[in-house]
Amino acid sequence: MKFILDNWMLIALALASGTLLLVPAMQGAVASGLSANDAVLLINRERAVVVDVCEPAEFGAGHIVGSRNIPLSDLDQKLAGAVKNKNLPLILVCQSGARSGRALAAAKALGYTQVHSLSGGLASWKSAGLPLEKA
Repeated sequence: MKFILDNWMLIALALASGTLLLVPAMQGAVASGLSANDAVLLINRERAVVVDVCEPAEFGAGHIVGSRNIPLSDLDQKLAGAVKNKNLPLILVCQSGARSGRALAAAKALGYTQVHSLSGGLASWKSAGLPLEKA
């Protein structure tokens, strides 16, 4: 007990540094999203369907090869018609990952079981050196 009282500052410093080391690890575990490389694996191995939730003008400027464009505002009405099999993996994409994160909740509410958002959006896809096509 005397050791703890004499060295309380060192113990507090050790606890604080341990906490600061754990915070980034916990944020990484909580952060949802699929990396560009994981998305490619899912597309190739499990025939995942890629849905771009950008506006048509953004989609025309550049999108993932073979992706379908359903703007976020139309997702509730058009997703069921575009992707009929709700058990296929579904990868949602936008420019930065923000809209696809919101679309993820909407797709799950529609009954899709394997829904993923591309972490970082098309920016991460481009930085990984993966191909885009223009309409």
